[in-house]
Amino acid sequence: MKDVRQHIINLRNELREHNYNYYVLDNPTITDYEFDLKLKELQELEEQHPEFYDANSPTQRVGGEITKNFETVKHEHRMYSLDNSYSKEDLLDWEKRIKKMVDGDVFYTCELKYDGASISLTYENGQLVRAVTRGDGFQGDDVTANVKTIKSVPLQLKGDYPPKFDIRGEIVLPFDGFHKMNEERLANGEEPYRNPRNTASGSLKLQDSAEVAKRPLECLLYNLTGNNLGISSQFESLEKARSWGFKVPDAAKLAKSVDEVLEFVNYWDTKRHELPYETDGVVIKVNNLQQQEELGYTAKAPRWAMAYKFKAEQVSTVLNEITYQVGRTGAITPVANLEPVELAGTTVKRASIHNADQIEKLDIRERDTVFVEKGGEIIPKIIGVDLSERPIDSVPTQYITHCPECESELVRTEGDAKHYCPNYNGCKPQIIGRIQHYISRKAMDIEGLGGETVALLVNEGLISNYSDLYELTKEQVIPLERMAEKSADNLINGIEASKNIPFERVLYAIGIRYVGETVAKKLAKHYKSIDNLMNASQEDLENVDEIGVKIAESVKLFFASEENIEIINRLKQFGVQLEISSEELEGQTEILKGQSIVVSGVFEHVSRNELKKLIEDNGGKVSSSISSKTSFVVAGDKMGPSKKDKAEALGISLISEVEFLQKISKTDIFND
Repeated sequence: MKDVRQHIINLRNELREHNYNYYVLDNPTITDYEFDLKLKELQELEEQHPEFYDANSPTQRVGGEITKNFETVKHEHRMYSLDNSYSKEDLLDWEKRIKKMVDGDVFYTCELKYDGASISLTYENGQLVRAVTRGDGFQGDDVTANVKTIKSVPLQLKGDYPPKFDIRGEIVLPFDGFHKMNEERLANGEEPYRNPRNTASGSLKLQDSAEVAKRPLECLLYNLTGNNLGISSQFESLEKARSWGFKVPDAAKLAKSVDEVLEFVNYWDTKRHELPYETDGVVIKVNNLQQQEELGYTAKAPRWAMAYKFKAEQVSTVLNEITYQVGRTGAITPVANLEPVELAGTTVKRASIHNADQIEKLDIRERDTVFVEKGGEIIPKIIGVDLSERPIDSVPTQYITHCPECESELVRTEGDAKHYCPNYNGCKPQIIGRIQHYISRKAMDIEGLGGETVALLVNEGLISNYSDLYELTKEQVIPLERMAEKSADNLINGIEASKNIPFERVLYAIGIRYVGETVAKKLAKHYKSIDNLMNASQEDLENVDEIGVKIAESVKLFFASEENIEIINRLKQFGVQLEISSEELEGQTEILKGQSIVVSGVFEHVSRNELKKLIEDNGGKVSSSISSKTSFVVAGDKMGPSKKDKAEALGISLISEVEFLQKISKTDIFND
């Protein structure tokens, strides 16, 4: 029996190595026939000896697991978006910002930006334990069963890998595989897939993993995330990941200047057409990981990375009609309805025109031949008009003066690019839009309730604002179109579960203009409850960190509405979280209230992120650069000399990590 077990282990290791040679190195050392024979032998042995089952055996890649509902999983480390750049000037501006914040030479790792479906893989003790889609960056869907079928994803690592880490990358569908899939679909009389990216993304959500296994997907990895990984640079992390068995593209280059970055960009802007995958730009990252930590993140993106987008594809087509949409805030958006045209692998029928100023600036008219581009935005936009094709009887566009939905006269305040419908409580698209925002994933995340169902509920007269959701009954929703008993149960249960969503997300969900996720967190942390926020004066609001006049005015305006106060009071009655819970308040103090603190260097007892959290939990503000307003600097090992010199010149005190922990009474961290 011991010999059988060892033979199974040997076969698994041998097949993993052959799989790596074939799918990662593109250098097979045995024929497909020989590989299949060995795989069949292993399958038979595993069937005969189920006691030696291994979830990460090469035989498990064939799929067969059925997933009806993909579990939502919170990312241990958030998956951020990237800021975009389109010119050398953009990159030079970015470099200036970086060099103000970090000491020493700054080198960059340049990597190709593959256009696929983002994925985060978690490995523990060298084995794949979870694969999660990007989702909204905070949480995604668990698609482990499907990802395990992708041959270039190692199920068991080799070499000196850390005990636990995440690795991020893109699931892509190579052009060859995409074309073969479409040939088969056409032969079967089926519609061809539109483009590789959407097909790859859709593959991850197929319910039958055996179907995913049939698709020639690949996984290209580019970013290691975790604690104490023993790696000092981005370029080193790529080399390490490659040595552990990951498919890491070898196009990456270390650049010492923006000029070298642009050389890389210009080379690949031409050569990318020879690549087997879709690419849409280059990602430039500060190479030194300590410098990355110093730079940190904005609300949406890392300060240490930038995506340089290749010039967007453009096409021309005829603009048939300009229509107008009403958003949840009452903002009016003009939409160009186009003669359908192929652009970047999709059929485009509509494009954004943004606002009245854009129409006037470009002199956009119906029946014009317009140039359409799909650049950094997902929605295509009109960038110009072919005046040589303009009809003789063309007339300038007159922007609408009344709401297309409720016919209220539109308003436009000075300095605002948009026109607005002021009928806040009587304009149906605004009502539907506000409720759709309330139930959205980043807000209340109400399972079983989608945008179309919200529109149905409003149109049927069952709800007129988001507080009405909590009075819905199963009997009321079952008669709705496409609503069965189980989906009705899910909807009612999802609404009930939303009562546990924390205050900061409720504050974002209620839809105060200009109060996005980050501002909602700031206000929730500062005021602790909706009552405190409602009673705050304009001046008080403006004194909150990063809250300006515009946001303060918007908050005051929201709570000046009797209808809004009534809705908030109903939410309270239904048990929605409108104050920070006692659990969240635990450990929070105001020891550092009003103090601006800079964190610099490498720390022994807690990580940089933990230090920043401790500062915020104790009422302080984390600042990225030293100025006369800085209260003190928490100085770790390898603190940059220029920061040190600046602090000393301004008379700002430097305290050690231990002194800081003592200051906030956290001595238990280093006494354990």
